[in-house]
Amino acid sequence: MKYAIFGDIHANLEALEAVMLDAANRDCTDFVCIGDIVGYNANPRECLEFVQNLGCPVVRGNHDEEAALDSPLEGLNPLAKHALEWTRRQLTAENREWLMNLKLVRQVRDFTIVHATLDTPGNWGYVTNKFDAMASFSYQFTPVCFYGHTHTPRIYIKGSSVEGLEDFSTPIELGRKYFINVGSVGQPRDGDWRSSYATYDVENQRVAVHRLEYDLATAQRKILDAGLPEMLANRLAVGK
Repeated sequence: MKYAIFGDIHANLEALEAVMLDAANRDCTDFVCIGDIVGYNANPRECLEFVQNLGCPVVRGNHDEEAALDSPLEGLNPLAKHALEWTRRQLTAENREWLMNLKLVRQVRDFTIVHATLDTPGNWGYVTNKFDAMASFSYQFTPVCFYGHTHTPRIYIKGSSVEGLEDFSTPIELGRKYFINVGSVGQPRDGDWRSSYATYDVENQRVAVHRLEYDLATAQRKILDAGLPEMLANRLAVGK
């Protein structure tokens, strides 16, 4: 059994399709989504329906939640706010209900998935260093937990030490805990514009992160055609 674990799609259909094709080429048999299907890019409904059709385990991200609500969008940067206002208009009532019914934390087989943190998953905190990771380790009851939210692939290992690695392939060793960020499918922010996702080879107990190119020009054009801010198109090319 081999899982493809992906998230932070952010309505980038071109990137999602590229990831799914790559996962198939790597003989992935199962799929898991760690949230933020919508927001920022131009195909929120299409990406949501794509994930629904996979029938895979999914957890709710902060953009998923905001897109599903009718409450005022407060405390967001102008780009995120503009995109979410637009996204709300693209989604059906059924789309929004499905997003709101997603759990914040799920156990899949022998690993856990969450969008943000395990200690306070609905507060949408960021895990960006080993001290943040330690808080989540206290609430992690499986050897491996996959998360997202920062759009940067990284691994934290609890054992003799806690360390962060930005790109990696690592064995899962008995007796240790791993808190693994799979990066972003649709809007990476680590200076590398290529999509990021992870695979988990259960039989061989190994996790790897993969980077791949996608049809960037089409994704950018769709953003502009939709009337979304030009900055959202520009940032895709620089991975910021």
